[in-house]
Amino acid sequence: MKALELNTVESSELVEQTFRFWFTDQEHIRSPFPNYIRPNLQREATEKFFTWANNINPKAKDELNDEIIGEKFEEIIFETADKLVKTEDERITIQYPFLPRLGDQLKDPQQEGDSNVVDRIMLKEGDTSYLKVVLENSISKTPWETKFELPL
Repeated sequence: MKALELNTVESSELVEQTFRFWFTDQEHIRSPFPNYIRPNLQREATEKFFTWANNINPKAKDELNDEIIGEKFEEIIFETADKLVKTEDERITIQYPFLPRLGDQLKDPQQEGDSNVVDRIMLKEGDTSYLKVVLENSISKTPWETKFELPL
């Protein structure tokens, strides 16, 4: 791998494509990043990424490929965003972007109608972590909850 340098065509293309992907809702992926952190996130994550890239051991650079570089950049983006958000719920969304979010509608298996997510809480039971999701049925207004096991 040649050195990644700021302001090269290759580096700007990687940075732009990655941010465009994560800042734009896709069919199956919603952006986990609130609008208010995006300018700082772009600047800080890009700086951290190029610092990382330019400090890689020359021997290790030979082992890197585009996939590894892209994954590292995304890792830096998510780590940086986690420090920029203001609320615990925003932090949950960044850590687990594919799980239900506040305001999402889910089917209530016990009742007629959809239910709205009204709260999310991270729990730990023994060595296993969960996301408890509190919902409210849109028709009866009856609250109910479910939980999802979180990946390590």
